[in-house]
Amino acid sequence: GGRNGIVRMFSRSGDDIGAAFPDLLEGLSFEGVLDGELLVVRDGAVAPFSDLQQRLNRKSVTRAMIAKYPVHVRLYDALELNGEDQRSLSFVERRQRLVHWYEAEHPRAMDLSEQLDPHSKDDLKRIWDGTRHSGIEGLMLKRRDSPYLVGRPKGHWYKWKRAALTADCVLMYAQRGSGKRSSFYSDYTFGVWAESGILVPVGKSYSGFTDAELLELDRFVRQNTTERFGPVRSVEPKLVLEVAFDAIQRSTRHKAGLAMRFPRIARIRWDKPAAEADTLEGLERLVE
Repeated sequence: GGRNGIVRMFSRSGDDIGAAFPDLLEGLSFEGVLDGELLVVRDGAVAPFSDLQQRLNRKSVTRAMIAKYPVHVRLYDALELNGEDQRSLSFVERRQRLVHWYEAEHPRAMDLSEQLDPHSKDDLKRIWDGTRHSGIEGLMLKRRDSPYLVGRPKGHWYKWKRAALTADCVLMYAQRGSGKRSSFYSDYTFGVWAESGILVPVGKSYSGFTDAELLELDRFVRQNTTERFGPVRSVEPKLVLEVAFDAIQRSTRHKAGLAMRFPRIARIRWDKPAAEADTLEGLERLVE
């Protein structure tokens, strides 16, 4: 947002993150509060989220970083424009005013989000089906008459995330949880088969299962422990977990060279032999 010639940028959680993005804020001058998404964009193409992560959570940023990871804001909405509160207006009115402001100001390193105009539910479903192929996280559905409300009020906006990817992984390690789960092995590291026939870890999760399933998993861990390292147990590789995740990216930090984004356990495959779990090669094909 901009006020009295000072432009600041806040994350969704309300932290002032502008210091890390001088390239974006320099030369910007407007009176208002805008809502948008921070992206790394090169030659008009949006880069993967992992590129943006290189710029996030930094106190200061070098010229080399700015050149290598150029940032951009895609504008979605306006809470205030030219010092005038827009929040009680309908989405259609806010959007018209945002477009008008944008065309008058031509702000550098910003663009307007694309608006979809589906003709039917089937048409909308077809667009949603193509989200992964287009490299986007999903669709945002907003009622035309919706005001801009704080928090997550129901009934006005709906975030329709693209369908998750899944992989069958083998449980490798388990760690005790925290809080009320501290007496259970509830944090799981799982892997897939590399060409050499060894398991390589590809992710960690402690969500997606019920309390009843946690008891079964905890019992399995205790009965199939091969080694202990403090709070962690190494488990005999024979339990398959179907893991759902939003995306998979290349990563130099992980032994497998891949990292899952938001993994959670979708199903415990008590029935499936570990030898039939997925391979690293298979996961490589899912990298966007």
